[in-house]
Amino acid sequence: MCGLSGEMRFDGTRPDLAAVARMSDRLAARGPDGHGIWSRDAVALAHRRLKIIDLSERGDQPMSDAQQELTGVFNGCIYNYEELRAELVGLGHRFRSTSDTEVVLKAYQQWGADCVDRFYGMFAFALVEHRTGRLILGRDRLGIKPLYLARTPGRLRFASSLPALLAAGDVDTSLDPAAVHQYLSWHATVAAPRTVLAGVRKLPPATVRIVQPDGSHEDHCYWQPSYTRRPEHAGMGPTEWRDAVLDALRTAVRRRMVADVQVGVLLSGGLDSSLIVALLADEGQRDLATFSVGFESEGGDEGDEFRYSDLIAKEFATDHHQLVVPSRQVSTALDAAVAAMSEPMMSHDVVAFHLLSEEVARHVKVVQSGQGADEVFAGYHWYPRLAEAAREEEPERYAETYFDRPHTDLAAMLQPHMLPREDVSGRFVRDHMAAPGAETALDAALRLDTHVMLVDDPVKRVDNMTMDWGLEARVPFLDHQLVELAAACPPELKLADGGKGVLKEAGRKLLPHDVVDRPKGYFPVPAITHMAGPVLERVREALRAPEAKRRGLFQDSYVAGLLAAPDRHRTKRGANALWQVALLEIWLQTHGI
Repeated sequence: MCGLSGEMRFDGTRPDLAAVARMSDRLAARGPDGHGIWSRDAVALAHRRLKIIDLSERGDQPMSDAQQELTGVFNGCIYNYEELRAELVGLGHRFRSTSDTEVVLKAYQQWGADCVDRFYGMFAFALVEHRTGRLILGRDRLGIKPLYLARTPGRLRFASSLPALLAAGDVDTSLDPAAVHQYLSWHATVAAPRTVLAGVRKLPPATVRIVQPDGSHEDHCYWQPSYTRRPEHAGMGPTEWRDAVLDALRTAVRRRMVADVQVGVLLSGGLDSSLIVALLADEGQRDLATFSVGFESEGGDEGDEFRYSDLIAKEFATDHHQLVVPSRQVSTALDAAVAAMSEPMMSHDVVAFHLLSEEVARHVKVVQSGQGADEVFAGYHWYPRLAEAAREEEPERYAETYFDRPHTDLAAMLQPHMLPREDVSGRFVRDHMAAPGAETALDAALRLDTHVMLVDDPVKRVDNMTMDWGLEARVPFLDHQLVELAAACPPELKLADGGKGVLKEAGRKLLPHDVVDRPKGYFPVPAITHMAGPVLERVREALRAPEAKRRGLFQDSYVAGLLAAPDRHRTKRGANALWQVALLEIWLQTHGI
């Protein structure tokens, strides 16, 4: 929930309150229910509020503690805030609200930066210590809530979205060649701390950063589960693992019902979202609001999976809502979705999520969503191949299986000034795979996918598209205790039954087998997959625009070849190469870069 922003000066001047206000204005969609700004000495904070917990004005932000020693802004939800509040009351703290924001402030006062170890939830926060002038920035374990940073020699600005930083002005918008390399290698993913802009960085997940008044800072990574087999799980067989996973998921889903408003579910009809609905029904939820989206067919591809979502809606008697989007609407919806992107995202379901979120926000303020299960429980088709690799072969096997293209292909795509001398994306993977704490090749791949690729693709996508409509999405499959359990689960149990085996076994206890055993589906948007009609015209317009010519990012001959055969050129992962190239240019132009 919400959007935060702020500025800290290191040069002895006061914060630029007009720039902070512009950032806050750009975040208005994330928090339509209230706004505030606060400044003291070298720091200013601003906040846009989406009221989910404690709907009264006592939950407004920026929030200061009663002793005026600490002021903060917070985005997200601490699901165990009531338990922490009771513990803090027992330790002598007094509360004036029932909000989780005040729990964050009191928890920091009690435990310092270690308070994050006690938080179960998704969050980004900025806290200012009045006495020391220090700024404390924090982000949740899986990076569900974003926090972008733009630093100059005398100043640090931060915000919940990259476009908010652009609204403040004075940002280095030159392209980062290493980030563009990652974008073109990893299906549009750019790993923290980079973004495609040289002047904007991301606070990494599971990180607390303490910024001193002179601008120096220290980072603390507070969480990284071990992808190894552990003594406490010795003797557990498939049935015990199934039950343990189901119990952990049940807890995760229950936690994410904490709210003072109604909570719905985004129901695709796949295993993951269907399990969420089934568990909520098992917990006694009645008339649960569920939502699905579909598109017109193009090129022989079906554009919806309603037969499965309808089956689940009927099975559990949900209050179900369907949204059908005609192909002609996709091109007009595309620009709005791109405007909502903090970073360029090429996945077809970006447009779907944006359109669906607009509809859902008319009914509820909070939804649960099934993102993350494929990375956490090895659901993608490439995992069996990765599991066959020896540890020393893993980086190369991962690149062969996951990368859109090898480093050598980029020389024919990019202008020379944009091509790094070395394979920076390959080096990143090699370094990550070599880090301790992963027992097998598959463990190393799942760790990379869960803590890097997932964070800066599906998770970011869901946050950006839902929050653009003031809708909060919660992801139970990224409950950190569930992720810890899955990390320890034997690889063969996750790979079983074509992937997500242990999760499918859990599903068979609650779901119709037609849903559990169905072929794996994706969010289909055929008009983009096949570059049909108006979408293709939008792509041509962007790549031929004067801004694209001045930028000189891609080689003219390469772009001409793509445009001559829009539906023929595919990446190694099967994506439309024209769409990947065009989306980056569309994003840059949309955000005035």
